Amino acid sequence: MSITSQDELFGMQQISNAVAETLKQMREHAVPGMSTRELDDFGGHILTKMGARSAPKLTYGFPGWTCISVNNEVAHGIPTEHKILKEGDLINIDVSAELNGFWADNGGSFILGRDFNQLQPLVDVSKQILKKAISEIKGGVKIAEIGKLIETQARHAGYKVIKNLAGHGVGRSLHEEPHDILNCYDRYNHQRFKKNSIVAIETFIATHSTYADQQADGWTLVGNRGGYVAQHEHTIMITGGMPVILTAANEIWS
Repeated sequence: MSITSQDELFGMQQISNAVAETLKQMREHAVPGMSTRELDDFGGHILTKMGARSAPKLTYGFPGWTCISVNNEVAHGIPTEHKILKEGDLINIDVSAELNGFWADNGGSFILGRDFNQLQPLVDVSKQILKKAISEIKGGVKIAEIGKLIETQARHAGYKVIKNLAGHGVGRSLHEEPHDILNCYDRYNHQRFKKNSIVAIETFIATHSTYADQQADGWTLVGNRGGYVAQHEHTIMITGGMPVILTAANEIWS
């Protein structure tokens, strides 16, 4: 969406804060021995308390309040009572929701407890690349150039990107134009970022895979060549200079 009034900006700030606070508190609440269903229910309670409604439930009938992906899962992991978190797990939580007709989206990956698999560098690179990408976004910048930046930065760090997952416009629904803010260069995409528009920017940085394949459950995505993937995401408002990070309260860069 494009922000045309203070009321619209306030609406986006409210829902962005709701999803950001939910993500932050879910990360802090996660402990070894907890099921992903327990963690998801905790997040659902926070959203409900804030008056927000789960976007994946509302839009797609997703079987969870949030998406919780663990270890080899890239995205859209279904929370269940059978999936028990363990120390050293790479966990990704993606929280998106609606409040008063406004929608926002954010996510982050983290290591639970001790880093047995030495994946903290992957998580850190994903954060750093997202920060760099967002710092380069302003009205008039080509979307493809940001994809090129993400892909180049990942390669220089010794990693790959997932090429079939993307950031997107957001605001009046969960997914809006532009739909394909890719993590790689698309020479056929001539779209440019528009001042005052709202987008969700996300990184998918991988150790081995370059594409995400959907599993038999119809939701969970796993890398085509195995390994691990770290994802970080902010909802931002584009300006003529530095973007406004609406989901900054999630503290994924801390």
